[in-house]
Amino acid sequence: MQFNGYLTGFADEAGKDLATQIKATQELGWTNIECRNIDGKNIHDLSDEAFDQAYGQLQEAGIKINCFGSCIANWGKQITDPFDSSLEETKRAIPRMQRLGTKLVRIMSFAVLKDRGPEDQMEEERFRRVRELVRMFSDAGITAVHENCMNYGGMGYTYTLRLLENVPGLKLVFDTGNPVFTDDRGKAAPYPKQSAYTFYKMVKDHVAYIHIKDGIWNQAEGKTQFTFPGEGHGDVPEIVADLLGSGYAGGISIEPHLAVVFHDAAVQSEAGVRYANYVEYGQRMEKLIASL
Repeated sequence: MQFNGYLTGFADEAGKDLATQIKATQELGWTNIECRNIDGKNIHDLSDEAFDQAYGQLQEAGIKINCFGSCIANWGKQITDPFDSSLEETKRAIPRMQRLGTKLVRIMSFAVLKDRGPEDQMEEERFRRVRELVRMFSDAGITAVHENCMNYGGMGYTYTLRLLENVPGLKLVFDTGNPVFTDDRGKAAPYPKQSAYTFYKMVKDHVAYIHIKDGIWNQAEGKTQFTFPGEGHGDVPEIVADLLGSGYAGGISIEPHLAVVFHDAAVQSEAGVRYANYVEYGQRMEKLIASL
């Protein structure tokens, strides 16, 4: 099996500043970054001055931003709240993506309403909003890819499929690690955790991009122990083998979560550990792909 795509990653896990992110990317011999945060701010929230500076650094280094890891409609946004913040983030993201030549943007489908059951999640309003976001990006020549994270579409593959049926033009970024710690709301309560491989196989035809993280759910502690790729329950080797066997030619983006977890401020580590961990994770991903 041959991999005809490219490797990239959430380089903000290597370091907060863009110079460190570029350095880690170059050490791996890669030419792409999935840009999420620079100096603690999402790329669509940077000031114009800070974005101009980032643009210059990227141009000088010859590094491309293959995808915006945006906060648009993510797990921090409630469907019961006004739509304004996601619309504004989209409006700020589009011209910056066009300037950088970035064609993919990660979006979500708003946080799960925890006080409601899986069939009472204000579906129609979610569909309406995501349709509007996809239309805005599509009109600008950009593909919006939905991540199976802590959102409506992440509740299980049936919800992702329902989202796709109701949002023309939407594609998927499949994250191998999220099912490990996410309840399968498509099954009866008490909800079991999801199977990454089953989820992937059911949505495979709509996948345009891949996030790689892996881990093991610790039921007793109620948290995930993140691991290197292939060492957890994210079915990473099986999913990557199936991708390669199918002739996948898109991006594979690493999101280690070993040294720092983006949405858990309690998980921190020294700068040197973060950097070394990110580079090692990338190298291990390369070896895993080569072994297949």
